[in-house]
Amino acid sequence: MFLAIAASLEITGDAMIRRGLVQSTWISVLLGGALLAGYGFAVNVDRTIDFGRLMGLYIAIFFVVSQAISFVVFGERPSVAVLAGGALIVAGGLVMLLLPSA
Repeated sequence: MFLAIAASLEITGDAMIRRGLVQSTWISVLLGGALLAGYGFAVNVDRTIDFGRLMGLYIAIFFVVSQAISFVVFGERPSVAVLAGGALIVAGGLVMLLLPSA
């Protein structure tokens, strides 16, 4: 659950910075930066998970959340290449989640 929260914070923060830069609204850039700081905290809350495995799982969740936000906020539809690559990313995340670590 904390990885989904971290992904949401990172993606929302990045989207706010992007909009702020495009629309020259610096308050959006600052708020986006604050959300990115929150992401850094949230992704590292559980220190019992191996960092490499944590980041692997995080990247899979990040991909799914970023595609949803990209569609909802920016109206961008993923291409076949993005979906194919994303399937590999999610499959890798599932391998890291389901197989026991050494």
